Amino acid sequence: MLKKKLVILNTTILLGLGTSFTIPGINAHATSVAQQKESLQSQISDAQIKIVEAQEELKKLEAQIKRVDKAVEENKSLINETKAKMKTTEKEIASLEKQIKELEDRIEKRNNVLKERARTFQENGGSVDYIEVLFGAASFKEFVDRVGAVATIMEADQDLIASNEADKKDLETKQNEIKEKYDDLNNTKLDLEEMQKQNLEQQKKNEQAKKDLKAKEADNKQHKTELEQKYGSLQSVEPQIKKMIQQKEQDNINQLVASTVGTSESASKTSNKTSSSNKTVKPSGGKSKAITAGYKYIGNSTYKFGGGRTASDIANGLFDCSGFVSWAYSQAGYSIPASTDALKNSGTRVSTSDMQPGDLVFFNTYKTDGHVGIYVGGGKFIGSQSSTGVAIASMDSGYWKTVFNGRVVRF
Repeated sequence: MLKKKLVILNTTILLGLGTSFTIPGINAHATSVAQQKESLQSQISDAQIKIVEAQEELKKLEAQIKRVDKAVEENKSLINETKAKMKTTEKEIASLEKQIKELEDRIEKRNNVLKERARTFQENGGSVDYIEVLFGAASFKEFVDRVGAVATIMEADQDLIASNEADKKDLETKQNEIKEKYDDLNNTKLDLEEMQKQNLEQQKKNEQAKKDLKAKEADNKQHKTELEQKYGSLQSVEPQIKKMIQQKEQDNINQLVASTVGTSESASKTSNKTSSSNKTVKPSGGKSKAITAGYKYIGNSTYKFGGGRTASDIANGLFDCSGFVSWAYSQAGYSIPASTDALKNSGTRVSTSDMQPGDLVFFNTYKTDGHVGIYVGGGKFIGSQSSTGVAIASMDSGYWKTVFNGRVVRF
């Protein structure tokens, strides 16, 4: 249809019918083509923006997959190490139990000896003490003999009693060791179960991220193909436009292009200005820096059990709760422990009514004080959660409200 119009238009010009009717016809046609071109340019620009956005999303997804894969791999390695330690501890406990049994047997044998001796000093069911034994001698010689016998028996009894007391203390010490070993083993088991749970969650996220990545790649390719087709159509129209329009119409198109470019530059400047105004100005120094230090990891990190304690973990955004808190405080110049048990027993405990931004808050998750974060104010805290990585969460509603135990520590 367009080609037919061009042929008719060119024929009219060649025949010399360029009267007052000719210019309006050219202008109308040029305006229509210019509008189509402007529309296509707008579509190309929009499509290009979408491609760039899709590419940025692809980069983020790829980085996220690498972080998750790294966390899963290291968590699996840590699980294997923990299992090995559990087996070693179980062997130690078995050995201690054997030693305790031997101690109990020795104590029992000594008790039997003491009982037998006591029985020999009983007459007709009544107890006879050593004095009665001595004064019951029929002669001085028997008295002397009995004195020697009683002294020997008393000394032997004291030795047995002393040995029993020593073994009882040893038994008590070993029983305490077993209890401590058992408690450590039980805590290790809880940690292992938590790691396994996080491992499975991370694997699911990893698989979903891969599916999303493939879908984005497919959409991106399809979108790019459509863009190239539209751009090709525009390029094929341009030579015909140049032949059809006169200098005046060309000037009008140039003005339109200039206007469009100016608008684009203005929009770009406005966008840059808006982007600049949206930048977060982070306060510096003190606890405010500890609060804001982790903002760069929000949406850009992954929970890793034992993470945040090496340069590699920090560079890759791999933290557990206590590791993140310790790292964030180090950014503000504080040196604090990197375990929940050590953190809860450090600093100064304050009441929830006196809670201030920068205070540490504790939660009863898989165990008492199993999770820690930094209070940021407004009923919210920042921490590394197993489901989100570094994120800000509310303490006033939902899960974290139900597990907040009221422990607040200030440094």
